Amino acid sequence: MSATRNYAIVTAAYWGFTLTDGALRMLVLLHFFRLGYSPLTLAFLFLLYEAAGILANLIGGWLATRFGIARMLAAGLVTQICGFLMMSALMPQWSAMVSIAWVVAAQGICGVAKDLTKTASKSAIKLTADQASGGATPGRLFRWVAWFTGSKNAMKGFGFFLGGVLLEELGFRGALWTMAGLLACVLTGVLLSLPVQMGKARASKSAREFFAKGRGINLLAAARIFLFGARDVWFVVGLPIFLYAAGWTFTMVGTFLALWTIGYGLVQAAAPALVRGGGHHHQDGIAAARLWSFFLALIPAAMLVWLMLGDGYQLIVVVAGLILFGIAFALNSSVHSYLVLAYAGSEKAAEDVGFYYAANAAGRFMGTLLSGLLYGWGGLVACLAGSAVMLTACWLFTLALPALARTPQSACDR
Repeated sequence: MSATRNYAIVTAAYWGFTLTDGALRMLVLLHFFRLGYSPLTLAFLFLLYEAAGILANLIGGWLATRFGIARMLAAGLVTQICGFLMMSALMPQWSAMVSIAWVVAAQGICGVAKDLTKTASKSAIKLTADQASGGATPGRLFRWVAWFTGSKNAMKGFGFFLGGVLLEELGFRGALWTMAGLLACVLTGVLLSLPVQMGKARASKSAREFFAKGRGINLLAAARIFLFGARDVWFVVGLPIFLYAAGWTFTMVGTFLALWTIGYGLVQAAAPALVRGGGHHHQDGIAAARLWSFFLALIPAAMLVWLMLGDGYQLIVVVAGLILFGIAFALNSSVHSYLVLAYAGSEKAAEDVGFYYAANAAGRFMGTLLSGLLYGWGGLVACLAGSAVMLTACWLFTLALPALARTPQSACDR
């Protein structure tokens, strides 16, 4: 019962964090686009946010093992609050260069916060699943990680909507103060409810020991780089600007992306029921990763061909393609999140998860940078071409994933 309770507390805390994180992305993107910043400059505003996550995941995984998951979760929340307050101090009279530097630095702090919180939270799933009665069978682990990841992304969708609304109603600074206050409430709940020593174990004593990962973790990390790079290369800068340029208002853009992300999260949560076998055996997850990676790579390629050859219906094609992309991407992401925990060792799960999500952050960094570069060079068509290439690389890495031993299906998974 305590394991289920802790899982629920960590999930709720991450919901609160993700709500504000999604709102922050919309706030920054729409506010500075309204001020006249170019697509490439907008991409640079997010670069340190993504780059900081690479180191934050690596160090966060080690720190969560050394000092406990609860402490790292609290540290991530405190860091996010500091990032919000710093960004709210931005002054309109500052020069463009100073403003960009200030926002990039504040975004970097928020990037550290995001990945400290993510690593701690995802590690908690492995820990609580292992502690649950009957042990962490593949079916339970898949369901728990799918629900956590899916519900988190649905909350991120609400955050996109919240960001657009808060920008319209409270302005840039008022929105940031409101979100900082919300996170302070979440932080109080974490400090009062989670065991301080949760997840504490012997951490790696050297860099060589830390980076000595299994083949499965390494291949998944490589696939993850290209998976998330392929999403962000058209989702971060290209898509919102394309929709705004098509005549949509800030609220319409925020609402649409919110609904898309909520639906994407619901598909993630339902992944165990949608993939073959429901995840009762590790091989089901490996087969699903290969199948859905291949299907996902076809979607931006098909959209690219249509936009290059078609005479019209561009907006319809983009919206329809985005829906299909969201379904396939959600299943891929959920299966990958399950597999990394299945490959991870129980004693140092936080370190394995941190290493894996450092690759995730590297992919987001690559996708964010290319989103601004490619959109400025060739519009959404160039972004989709980059996405198709990266997804092909992701699929090739999944083909090399090693098999895992089958775990007998327990009564609780039947």
